[in-house]
Amino acid sequence: MRIIVPVKQVPDMNQVKFRTDKGVVDRSSADTEINPFDLYALEAAVRIKEAMGGTTVTVVSMGPRRAEAVLRDALARGADKALLLTDKAFAGADTLATAYTLASAIRKLGDFDLIICGEKTVDGDTGQVGPELAEHLNIPHVAYVSSIREAGEKLVVVCDLENEADTVECRFPVLITVTKDVNAPRLPGFRDKATARKAPVLVWGAGDLADIADADRFGVKGSPTRVHRITVPSEAGRKGKVFRGAGDGAIDEIASVILKNTARLSPGDTR
Repeated sequence: MRIIVPVKQVPDMNQVKFRTDKGVVDRSSADTEINPFDLYALEAAVRIKEAMGGTTVTVVSMGPRRAEAVLRDALARGADKALLLTDKAFAGADTLATAYTLASAIRKLGDFDLIICGEKTVDGDTGQVGPELAEHLNIPHVAYVSSIREAGEKLVVVCDLENEADTVECRFPVLITVTKDVNAPRLPGFRDKATARKAPVLVWGAGDLADIADADRFGVKGSPTRVHRITVPSEAGRKGKVFRGAGDGAIDEIASVILKNTARLSPGDTR
């Protein structure tokens, strides 16, 4: 089985600052790490590899050259191969352009059976790249997978959708996005880290995808969405309020408070 796991280098969200004037995350303001949700995807792939002979796990990341660090982290955790997509042409991509670029690279890599993505990224929190990637590759996908029950001749997973859990049976190739409930990611040992530091990492730029992709769909050029503004809410002066009682009176009181506070917000302010 050939498994691909997309991973992303993200800033430590406990330290990162936001450029509210430009509507971007100041990625230089904090240390970086592999997206925590991607660790669950990688662990799921490695566990399938350990259970099945002849399985390879390839991790793919798009980002600056320093994103090679998260690929080596993934290699230390059990991945077999790593590909970094790095080029100024890829910069400024929204989820659609990101998914298109990743899909182009996966097509160039060749045949695959399973793509496992984390549920979302901590810096974007959209949960869109996985499903969009599946659409670009014209393959089915299952989101919010909390358990993988079988991965052999077919894939059987459990996905959580609000208050119900559905068991889904899939044929390959297929893409799934996994939640934090799917497993507990392992920690790499010293020997694993040492081996990963020496492992080769394949690096591709926009030119390497020229024969299979439209360069106008990369980066900012290929991104139909723009961030209009980032507003960091202030904690000062925020107070909790407990509503007591029952019936229409309590509901009317809550609705009145919500409408009053909503009226104070300027257009586009989603605080």
